[in-house]
Amino acid sequence: MREIVYEKVPYPKDEIFYDIELTDETIKERYEKVLTAMKLNNLDCLIIYADKEHGSNFEYLTGFYPRFEEALLIIHKEKNYLLLGNENMKMSKVARIKNKAICTPYFSLPNQPMENKVGFEELLKKADIKKGLQIGMIGWKHFTSRFEDNKELFEIPYYIVETVKKIVTNEGSVKNYSNIFLKEVRTINNANEIVHYLYGASLASNCILNVMKKINVGMNDLEMAELLEKYGQPHTTVSIFASGDRYYHANLFPKNKNINIGDKISMSVGYKGGLSCRNGFAVENEKQLPENQNDYLEKVVIPYFNCYVEWLEKIKIGMDGKEIYDIVEKTLPKEIFKWSLNPGHLTSDEEWLSSPIYEDSNEIIKSGMIFQIDIILTVTGYSGINCEETIALADENLRNEIKKGYPEVWSIIVKRREFIIKTLNIKISEEILPLSNAVAYLNPYLLNKEYALRVK
Repeated sequence: MREIVYEKVPYPKDEIFYDIELTDETIKERYEKVLTAMKLNNLDCLIIYADKEHGSNFEYLTGFYPRFEEALLIIHKEKNYLLLGNENMKMSKVARIKNKAICTPYFSLPNQPMENKVGFEELLKKADIKKGLQIGMIGWKHFTSRFEDNKELFEIPYYIVETVKKIVTNEGSVKNYSNIFLKEVRTINNANEIVHYLYGASLASNCILNVMKKINVGMNDLEMAELLEKYGQPHTTVSIFASGDRYYHANLFPKNKNINIGDKISMSVGYKGGLSCRNGFAVENEKQLPENQNDYLEKVVIPYFNCYVEWLEKIKIGMDGKEIYDIVEKTLPKEIFKWSLNPGHLTSDEEWLSSPIYEDSNEIIKSGMIFQIDIILTVTGYSGINCEETIALADENLRNEIKKGYPEVWSIIVKRREFIIKTLNIKISEEILPLSNAVAYLNPYLLNKEYALRVK
């Protein structure tokens, strides 16, 4: 274990900048990657499902998701169809790829007009779904683990899968190919995509830093939660601010409670591109902690931060996912610290895309991947700790593309790296690009605002 100290550390600086849109060239590159994956998998067609909660694969090419409706993007080798509900038909004209729109009231809200004179099967046939096709269904899970690769399970509504199978019949094939998006084409980002997602990751970390600066005894959870909103941008998760018991009466949302000395605190917020999360206590020092947790810093926080630093210093392009997993297991033994989820996962338009980091993983860590540093521990008798933030990995070519194409954003990335290296004394490689501005900034005693952890 390296020596970790808790001492005066300046806050990371907030940067003011605006969203960088995905270019037409990026959308074309995405589309070509999808067509190539179809060819490699011998597929005639992809059917991509979307709803409000699971619209990112659809949005990856179209530029929008269907909000309160459902939708299908059907990709053939040389043409695309959008099956849209009543209130999304207008979006076909502004979609980022060429398409033919088919009004599908089955995807609309209950009791909206069903003006189509044909059934759902006929609407699919209008989109050239026919007998004998080899079809890949894209939902939001691929059901693949180190134990099985089950392409016969579908996370798409039954009526859609059933009708597609009925049309294709036994001469064709309908299988789950969500892995094309979740484990292949969407896992690698170009320079434009990285700076695009940096915006959301930065919004999240700025919100969390703002809460940490303003939190105080007597303030209300709702008052704190309001600071987690920024520019009306869509959230990727439920925003959290909770003092005391978070799940009282099965509650998931901020409530009308006032912060008291000694309260445990949970906060998190996510935007497209990244999520920031912190746990800690509303205290100034260990004397204000609950009596049974006076050694919280030594027993929980410092081991966690040591592992966090180890993760940052050791992750490299070209490693197997199992190497990172084993580093976390060695530094923060699961038997003691009871972590269970993947210690790091990919992020994008949704908070959790997939992860190459798991036990015995042979998946390669690659340039262009965007990671959430997400190690969640549980120590019996103690409150938890978290410092979830977002980084990208970039080789020299990708770094040069960002530096040349987006010099203002590159200067922000450089300042963030300097804070981590010079202020927190964490020796990150050139490959690590902090997409949020609070990477590794951790203060478990939230009323002691000038202090945080760093490597001595």
